[in-house]
Amino acid sequence: MAESKTNAMRILDRAKIKYEVHTYPHIEGEAVDGENVARLTGQDPVKVYKTLVTRGASNPSRNFYVFVIPVQKELDLKKAAKAVGEKSVEMIHVKEINGITGYIRGGCSPIGMKKQFPTVFYKDVSALGTVIVSGGKIGLQIEAAPSDIIRLIGAKTEDICF
Repeated sequence: MAESKTNAMRILDRAKIKYEVHTYPHIEGEAVDGENVARLTGQDPVKVYKTLVTRGASNPSRNFYVFVIPVQKELDLKKAAKAVGEKSVEMIHVKEINGITGYIRGGCSPIGMKKQFPTVFYKDVSALGTVIVSGGKIGLQIEAAPSDIIRLIGAKTEDICF
């Protein structure tokens, strides 16, 4: 188990949601891409998901959206925009991640951001027994039932990938 609980882990504990922690070696402060996270944790990349934060065109300073997709897939920005009722969405700049979410690149969890933004998981997550997402810091992943995470953060599922 990790030496200290992250915000995401504390939120899961409070909600009494069962989860498993996976750690992987990394250089402090350096993000590791999702496919390598899957390899380093010995997990099937199909169930390892990455968290992407976007900005909507309707109000770019306020409308942020979170998309959680398999590490081997790419976000389709047109499908993503449609899923959240926006004309278009664009990825936020890496330097904005901390200020918007409270997390850093490579450690951004869909659970426990500064504010709960509208969140959409890729539709195939519903077929998985468990899904693995960032635990809130580089080197730490959380595995839990997708239905528990989706219910906890008020997310939905849609076809948002190529």
